[in-house]
Amino acid sequence: MSEVEEWMTPKRRFLSALFGGRVDRIPVGSVTSVATVEQMEATGAFFPEAHTDPKKMAKLSAAAHTILGYDAFLPYFSVWVEGDGLGTEVDWGDKFKMPNGKKHPFKDPEDVAIPDDFLERTAPAALLECIRILREEWEYGDRVAIIGKVMGPWTLSYHTAGITNFLRSIILKPDRVHDYLEALKELPVMFAKAQVEIGADVMMLADHATGDLVSGKTYRDFLLPVHQEITKKIGCPVVLHICGDTLDRLDYIAQAGFDCFHIDSKVDAFDAKKVTGKRISLMGNINNPNTLFYGTPEDVKKESLYAAKAGFEILAPECAIPTRVLDANLKAIVEIAKTFPVDGGP
Repeated sequence: MSEVEEWMTPKRRFLSALFGGRVDRIPVGSVTSVATVEQMEATGAFFPEAHTDPKKMAKLSAAAHTILGYDAFLPYFSVWVEGDGLGTEVDWGDKFKMPNGKKHPFKDPEDVAIPDDFLERTAPAALLECIRILREEWEYGDRVAIIGKVMGPWTLSYHTAGITNFLRSIILKPDRVHDYLEALKELPVMFAKAQVEIGADVMMLADHATGDLVSGKTYRDFLLPVHQEITKKIGCPVVLHICGDTLDRLDYIAQAGFDCFHIDSKVDAFDAKKVTGKRISLMGNINNPNTLFYGTPEDVKKESLYAAKAGFEILAPECAIPTRVLDANLKAIVEIAKTFPVDGGP
């Protein structure tokens, strides 16, 4: 199959698809990490230094475009940037292992305090400086979409209070859950605005109210009104990411004010589109552990084509990939995007 004629810049293509608009071809761009050991070796920017060194972070995140050919890049590789800023002790891992929090700073909602110097702390400050470098010092900074990222209040509650401690309260002390969300909901707004001000085009909100841990009704009763408030305040295009099976909350997510939902492969692509229609764009759905990690480029192309035929606006892996994934598999997504016919044209 021949490649479609491209007439858009990568940034314009990605943003147009995010809003459900016309495109020359389906864009590819991940709102979760696509950093691999191969890319680290090619750029000389390795984990764990690339988590906190803005120059290395910029080199590695830019590889999503310069090496993989994606239409956007994300200079945020782990889920512990805010945790570091809030005082969580973080093990930054190595080139094969992602960071992980070692202890939780808050035991109760009353303990929650966002430091006045949050944006100056190591990991948050590094991310902001990296975005500035990508926007101002790289020659394609205005042509490729720069994706910022923040953790939502549900995820922040996991990271600062502990997953078991927090989830137990849903049944035993629901008011305590509301109090945590209320105490933490302004942090993603503040951090997102700082990233946009310095150069981010799009914001990804990761809030892991996954179907593996909570029900769709729990999302509706606890998170939906909070997400509606957050999306109104951030003031830029916003993508939501939740891992796992989210089919039972897709209708609520489509009501929350997000421009796009980044979805797990546990949800069938056609089922997802049937629920959301044109109310919200969809991206992701390409399986990590089986297809991208253990599969071949042909396996990746098959799943990419399935998502494209289902009507997904953007092609992407379902979540942050293992760093041992081969770049050839990640590039296979672009091969489908470049040959899949879409309506539109100048």
